[in-house]
Amino acid sequence: MKKSMVCNPPILSTAANSHETVADARNIKSRQQATWASGDFAVIGTTLQIVGEELCEAMDLRSGQQVLDVAAGNGNAALAAARRWCDVTASDYVPALLERARERALAERLPLKIEIADAEALPFPDESFDAVTSTFGAMFTPDHARPAQEMLRVCKAGGKIGLSNWTPDGFIGELFKIVGRYVPPPVGMRSPALWGTTTHIRELFSNTSFAAETKNFMFRYRSDDHWISTFRTFYGPLLKAYDSLDEASRQTLTADIKALIARLNKAGDGTMVVPAEYLQVVIEKPEHERGR
Repeated sequence: MKKSMVCNPPILSTAANSHETVADARNIKSRQQATWASGDFAVIGTTLQIVGEELCEAMDLRSGQQVLDVAAGNGNAALAAARRWCDVTASDYVPALLERARERALAERLPLKIEIADAEALPFPDESFDAVTSTFGAMFTPDHARPAQEMLRVCKAGGKIGLSNWTPDGFIGELFKIVGRYVPPPVGMRSPALWGTTTHIRELFSNTSFAAETKNFMFRYRSDDHWISTFRTFYGPLLKAYDSLDEASRQTLTADIKALIARLNKAGDGTMVVPAEYLQVVIEKPEHERGR
């Protein structure tokens, strides 16, 4: 369902606290980079490949289009676009993740450009790309408005921006809430799951039209223990959370996660089949919108 959206202007920090705000943002970003560089997200990321494929189909990408994947991680959306013969650049601020994307592209013999880049300050000229994608990536930036502005800036007039974002009330959104009770996020940090609501998308991408669809990715694992072990080992945010806790708190966190999985698990055979709700969004940049 397509709608025209208008956004209120963002609230800006005052001069008195601007230096402190910038310092805090840099500290948060530095910590985030270290978090995502820990473990090996590609082990989990490859299981999410279907999300990138479905997003590229929803965007109706065409061969020969210039496509940028923002906060690409190990390249799910980037590789999906490359399979459709688009000319693709995968960007991320964690070099180790991009290296996994490069390895996958080589293994599949797909051409892929790699660019180390911060989603909040993309190093590309205005209107460089026919389409911009981000699957479970841009949503984790500290300043939500900046990556939205940057994606609009580098997207050509009449082009498309495609997003896949976890919702606040789905499995991953609930996981964020559980972990947040043990390891509170930095003061002032907005939940990444806000990107999984049409209200927030409307605020971030003003004066555009978009189509949004709520979908489910199915986490299929051998058991709840298998899922927890995999994420605790390879998913940076959960790895760091466990590392910061004492043993008693780790056990309580594990029990809380198991209770969440048990509540949502669709399998009755001892395995884990848990639907994780996410919002798939395709945004159209107006023809008259030039280099925001």
